Amino acid sequence: MEIPLDLARTVSAVVSAGTFDAAARALNVTPSAVSQRIKTLEQLLGRVLLVRSKPVVATDAGQAVVRLARQLELLEHDVLAEIGLHGGGTPTAVPLAINADSLGAWMLKALARIAERHPVTFEVHREDQEHTIALLETGLVMAAVTSCAEAVQGCVSRHLGDMRYRAVATPAFVARWMPAGADRRSLSIAPLVDFDRQDDLQTRFLRAHGVEVAAPPRHYIPASNEFAEAVASGLGWGLLPELQSRGLIAGGNLVELAPNEPADVPLYWQQWNLRSPMLTAIADEVFAEARAVLRADARPVEEA
Repeated sequence: MEIPLDLARTVSAVVSAGTFDAAARALNVTPSAVSQRIKTLEQLLGRVLLVRSKPVVATDAGQAVVRLARQLELLEHDVLAEIGLHGGGTPTAVPLAINADSLGAWMLKALARIAERHPVTFEVHREDQEHTIALLETGLVMAAVTSCAEAVQGCVSRHLGDMRYRAVATPAFVARWMPAGADRRSLSIAPLVDFDRQDDLQTRFLRAHGVEVAAPPRHYIPASNEFAEAVASGLGWGLLPELQSRGLIAGGNLVELAPNEPADVPLYWQQWNLRSPMLTAIADEVFAEARAVLRADARPVEEA
């Protein structure tokens, strides 16, 4: 059995666009043609590929077809580049999943260097480092920055380095809420800032100090730079990447709540296990930047 490439690409387009109508516009065909292509492939494979919701969601079988379509698209780009036929063509779109702190603190420099040297555009999905892996598993992205060391099926995992976080607050905030220091009592009543409801860095800090995690009031600021600004403005205390907080601490704008208790979050680069010059070029630039800014140690490469 063979999967027609045009049908696989149609499934990928629908998942990317979220609706049949939007996919039809991207493919320059009618919505009925998109619907017919999907139905034809589903009948051929004997599997339901898409859940007709808003947005459309791929089933497990549909995710496999999306991965196939995107891997073939990437390999096609590599072949055209190798024989010198990519110049002046449409840049290859590379979807990535990157956690917000990496995106805000260091990743954009690497992506900019790649875009200068290669005909590529990036579609970045911002997720918590513990949840970027889900996008890789579904085939929606080609690579991800994640805290998961175990390689996803069909991928390779390599340690990027550890991002160090510091628990900090403004001097005025500490004077008001923690005059005796960041002890169990003060941490139980002092407001804190979470990135979103998936962010557990502050929760881990509370548990380490014996605090009931539901006790303190919480603000939710779901953007990396704005999160840092919220802490620097005195809205609450929070754990900021050392890359963001180092200068503010040195300048006296922030103080550490527990100077001897940094939190290190290991980050991994997981990507499709393909011999692709484009993916290799992207990984090389990402690792070059990571070596400059993250805390590194040697850990083995994992493949699945």
